[in-house]
Amino acid sequence: MVHRDEILRPIWHAFSALDVDRKGKVSKSQLKVLSHNLYTVLQIPHQSSELEEHFKDNDEGPVSTQGYMPYLNTFILDRIHGKFDLMELNKMCWTLCARKNINISHMLISDDDAFKVWCIFNFLSEDQYPLVIITEEIEYFLRKLIEAISGNWNEGRFADYKAQLSLKQNCLNVWELIELVGMGYFTKGMDHQTTSIGITEVFNELILDILKQAEQALIEGQMKELQLANEKKQKALEAMGKNLDEAAARAIMEEQRRIRTQMDLQNRYRLLDEEVKKRAELEQIHLQQQRAISQTQQEKEQLEQQRLEQDRTLQMAMQQLESLEQQRQEALQDYEARNKEPQKMTNWGAAAFTDKELETREKIWQEKKKKPDGVL
Repeated sequence: MVHRDEILRPIWHAFSALDVDRKGKVSKSQLKVLSHNLYTVLQIPHQSSELEEHFKDNDEGPVSTQGYMPYLNTFILDRIHGKFDLMELNKMCWTLCARKNINISHMLISDDDAFKVWCIFNFLSEDQYPLVIITEEIEYFLRKLIEAISGNWNEGRFADYKAQLSLKQNCLNVWELIELVGMGYFTKGMDHQTTSIGITEVFNELILDILKQAEQALIEGQMKELQLANEKKQKALEAMGKNLDEAAARAIMEEQRRIRTQMDLQNRYRLLDEEVKKRAELEQIHLQQQRAISQTQQEKEQLEQQRLEQDRTLQMAMQQLESLEQQRQEALQDYEARNKEPQKMTNWGAAAFTDKELETREKIWQEKKKKPDGVL
């Protein structure tokens, strides 16, 4: 992953090239073009209408209210998510700033060599602005260059240059470094091609190799992430498979439980149905018994009524028998008495009844007289 400072350094050169008056101000139209190029090179999705809105010629919008650096961080650098080519960014920014700051026609290096020195400067420069390269980094770069062209390092010459450099705060800006290499001060006796080869070797070692290492590290990181993701997916798949197996087992158990429940319910329903039928039969039998009991009760009541009537009839018959018996007894007594007593005599001769018989006949006659339908 490219560090943000490695992106900011070439952009700073491009911005500085647009800042002609060196006052830290650039027209919005130029900043809009720069931003559009940055969006394109850094492969950041954007809307043209959004750019127009941000860079309107008024006092509104994020550029006017906050400045370009906050805008650059918020709307461009923070949106970098995909992979982009850092060398394309370097070339774009180099194109904007080189022609305004250096003329290589009188130098011993080509434009491509100057671009490579510019990239090396950005790599070795301090993390502060304006960008400069200090004495130690200058020596480190020059030693690498001399070593690449199989030259001899001249310590005395660098000591003299270092003394001169102390008058310039012991540092160089990028254009001064390019001029130092381009004028061949430390590569005297070397032709243009040899110097170019040396610059290319140092460039490859410090820039391309590091970019490749970073890219390789990024690829390895991505591979590890992919491997971890695959392992995580594999574990997730295994867990999912286990969950599916468990779910299938639970489903089978649930189905078996459902079947058992269904069979149990069917058995209960059958038993309930049989119980209902038996209850209906028992109720029918109960109704029949009730009807039989009711009928028996009625018959019993009828028989009781008949018995009562028979008892009354029998009682009446008994009473009649008693009455007849009493009459018989009385008649017998009268008869016996009549046989014992002398016969009563009347004016017409002997009487047909005795006095007791006459008295009895009078009583019977009085009783019959009292009855409404009695017959005398």
